[in-house]
Amino acid sequence: MQSLSNINPVDGRYQKITRPLSAYFSEEALIRYRIMVEVKYFLALTDIPLPPLSQIKKEDLEKALSVIDTFDHSHALRIKTIEEETNHDIKAVEYFIKERFDAFGMQKYREMVHFGLTSQDINNTAIPLSLKEGLEAVIYPALHELLNKIRELSNKWLQVPMLARTHGQPASPTSMGKELRVFHERLTQQMIMLKALPFNAKFGGATGNFNAHHVCYPDVDWNSFADRFVQSLGLERSRITTQIDHYDGLAAIFDNLKRLLTILIDLARDCWSYVSMDYFTQKVMESETGSSAMPHKINPIDFENAEGNAGIAIALLEHLSAKLPVSRLQRDLSDSTVLRNIGVPLGHMLIALKAITKGLGKISLNIAKINDDLEKHTVVVAEAIQSMLRSMNYPEPYEGLKKLTRQNRIITREMIDQYIDELDIDPKDKERMKKISPFNYTGIIPDPLP
Repeated sequence: MQSLSNINPVDGRYQKITRPLSAYFSEEALIRYRIMVEVKYFLALTDIPLPPLSQIKKEDLEKALSVIDTFDHSHALRIKTIEEETNHDIKAVEYFIKERFDAFGMQKYREMVHFGLTSQDINNTAIPLSLKEGLEAVIYPALHELLNKIRELSNKWLQVPMLARTHGQPASPTSMGKELRVFHERLTQQMIMLKALPFNAKFGGATGNFNAHHVCYPDVDWNSFADRFVQSLGLERSRITTQIDHYDGLAAIFDNLKRLLTILIDLARDCWSYVSMDYFTQKVMESETGSSAMPHKINPIDFENAEGNAGIAIALLEHLSAKLPVSRLQRDLSDSTVLRNIGVPLGHMLIALKAITKGLGKISLNIAKINDDLEKHTVVVAEAIQSMLRSMNYPEPYEGLKKLTRQNRIITREMIDQYIDELDIDPKDKERMKKISPFNYTGIIPDPLP
């Protein structure tokens, strides 16, 4: 029940949904990733090896690695206690690691912890790493779950003809499955683009030039060292930087996530509309209440929830992508507090993904209503007839059908057939035209998804 006192609904009302993200974006997770970068950097220095580390023993390397492997909640609390004294979060991590080294009898190596680094070498490596792993472990699977549900429904309803509504008006028929396929295609393409983007890390000392590294050990190729180190973590190094990363890579990732979320909103609104049109019916959940006043209602709350949360995520990601690449001169601190919020839009995104997937799992197709709409709108075959007439070089077919369809509020099958009968064309062509109906005038429907 602790979630009842949390301010942010991501960690409050929706805590059960968003809990997996805490392993990547909580304060404790950030501390863990910082420790990982610090210790792995120390171990990388032993590979050079720098003179103070040239005689380090294998068992000492294993002890250093155990600082990462044994990290737990008590260690995070210890670091927060140290931070109360230092008023500096990265220095608290450094001092904690040195405490552990002292406990391991590795005092002579303690000053090589955080050697030559500035805070952002750690932050700008730890944060993109946590983002990369958080997306891979939590967001991508949720996206794949949604894509699987869309694929299932798209294939199931691929051959179900449906009246299209361009500008909200009756238009050339399509297929319900094909319309869902549009969203599968869009989301898939954006995921491909997202996964192709690099996750950049800054690693270059106080102002990005390896000043301290170079003055102490001028014979070491520090650029190559840093490239290898960052790549070993699964990241790519931003080579020319100030004290902080320029964040252009993160901005590109956030902009891509915004596009994914925009597509989710589009899908949620279309599904909401199909529910409103009675094309989708929702499963009745006996224990749920649709309206506090109207007992009969089954509201499309999952699609509404998805739309709202996706909108919040977009707004936050917009700020992240617009703000982070802008910094005064070589560094100001405004990026620091902003970076701590990366998990918040991802939390809202996860809520949206789960909600829309749940909503799709509760719908079924109202074939009777869909067919009724097709029956009532025979007029949509006018496009087919005028196009066929054009292919025959028949004079002014568009104008003739425009006159027919616009001077009558309701166009029946009989009226269409009468118009065809009066055309001066081959009787075989007339028969072909009369066979066209809203139920078969659906064009080329894509093959089922594998």
